[in-house]
Amino acid sequence: MTGERVHRTSHSTEVDAPAGIVYGLIADAVRWPLFFPPDVHVERLETDGTNERLRMWATADGQVRSWYTRRVQDPATRRVEFRQSHPQAPVQTMHGTWAIEEAPGGITLLTLLHDFTVHGDRPQDVEWVERAVDTNSRAELGSLKRLAERWRYLDTLVLSFEDSVRVDAPAEPVYDFLYRVGDWPRLIPHVSRLELTEDAPGVQVMAMDTLTADGACHTTESVRICFPHAGRIVHKQTVTPALMEAHTGEWSVVSDGSGTTAVAQHSVVLREDAVERVLGPGADLAQARRYVREALGRNSTATLQLAREHAESTVRAA
Repeated sequence: MTGERVHRTSHSTEVDAPAGIVYGLIADAVRWPLFFPPDVHVERLETDGTNERLRMWATADGQVRSWYTRRVQDPATRRVEFRQSHPQAPVQTMHGTWAIEEAPGGITLLTLLHDFTVHGDRPQDVEWVERAVDTNSRAELGSLKRLAERWRYLDTLVLSFEDSVRVDAPAEPVYDFLYRVGDWPRLIPHVSRLELTEDAPGVQVMAMDTLTADGACHTTESVRICFPHAGRIVHKQTVTPALMEAHTGEWSVVSDGSGTTAVAQHSVVLREDAVERVLGPGADLAQARRYVREALGRNSTATLQLAREHAESTVRAA
């Protein structure tokens, strides 16, 4: 037994939505990067419908952190318990519970509990963990409340789509083009500026200026998690254009016997109160969906086409 003290936190909020809706958003952890601001990516490694093992990446106090979590879902009591199995220092142990309770008047009380220990229990480390837990818990509860309270038309705010390009080349040079994002300003016409840091291999933090078809410039900030052996790069925008409340996506390359398919996938939550401000008076969510689909699809398809040219020219030169 260690002598580290157990620290406990509790955060709660009232949600004007059915408890089942709230529980469903919490239970579907794979979608958290789209719904919760701190979460960058979630991989479900194991599940039997009740017990699941996840690997999670999230921002915490300005850093990108990763850990493994085991969760137990109990839809009957609307509770989800979690325990980190490989927490990153200075965290030694981290356990918690999502608890959903029905309250009078159709209100749902959502509570997020944490208890944790810190290696050595140094005050500065305890303070850092408490600050990170508090910041992320407030962000997650606030986002979940906003989403759940729009449950009647949430499907009109969320859209997912993908575009693909066929490449007459192996997957490796296609992936290489997509991975070398720091070179994009000189390789991709619609990228005018890009600042990149990669303090941990495969974890890229970037700020990018992108030109639209009408000449406007959008500045975004993103985190990318790269899986070279799987041919995948997942990304989450941490600073989005005005029309998007959230934006996640994935680049993937898959080879078969005759070539490679390169795919760009996007998922977006529209920012409802920005539709008329961005698209003009009278614009509605249907127009916003079309605009975002066309804008993101145009740029990602252009990037895939350039990746194809790079890969095919690399093969010809070999």
